[in-house]
Amino acid sequence: MRALVIEHDAVSPIGPVGDRLVHHGCDVTELVVVPAERHQAPGVEVDFPDPDGWDLIVAMGAPWSVDDEAAIGAWITGELALLRKAHAIGVPVLGICFGGQALAVALGGRVERAPRPEIGWVDVETDEPTLVGPGPWFQYHFDRWVMPPGAIEVARNEVGPQAFRIGRSLGVQFHPEITVRELELWLSYDGDRDMRRLGLDPDVVLDRTRAMAPAAERRAHDLMDAFLRHAELV
Repeated sequence: MRALVIEHDAVSPIGPVGDRLVHHGCDVTELVVVPAERHQAPGVEVDFPDPDGWDLIVAMGAPWSVDDEAAIGAWITGELALLRKAHAIGVPVLGICFGGQALAVALGGRVERAPRPEIGWVDVETDEPTLVGPGPWFQYHFDRWVMPPGAIEVARNEVGPQAFRIGRSLGVQFHPEITVRELELWLSYDGDRDMRRLGLDPDVVLDRTRAMAPAAERRAHDLMDAFLRHAELV
């Protein structure tokens, strides 16, 4: 299997999500959209590949808003077109946080500001625990999606929908790929400021992430196994 992983920034490695793809025999290609030196000015030019050459696509998270093209640049239009075509031709997509919101928008939904930000470890209510477990999952988002036509909501909490499936594709609002190292990177790129603004202690969140790491990795692997079964790839 050939997997295209769209990494929107240079500080969000794919972690256990990528590890599990490799475990299942995937040849993983990572496309970094915004390099580290352009993190504060993400309006880069990107030539997205045709999805027809891939068996699955994973769209990862990002610190920006899907609907804020003025801030992030016109590349989001190209990504939405890629996700739309992928779904149309039967290439399954896993959208994670920003990637889940992008999948929703690409398929006719939209993105809106959430009633409050979510940062940290959060449980979700799930209708299909064999596909998306209750967590706790790591959250870091300010937006939420409005589901596209034909999508089925799989999980939710009081802030909004947390997972949906449509055809062979799946969108999740949380970050199954999170590791201690990734969170440390986020804290060094404005995450510390975001948490303190919300009354959170970054050191406490990081300590909990260290404590949660082994179980979080297992949950990430379980989610990837379930997604690949749902996508009929294993």
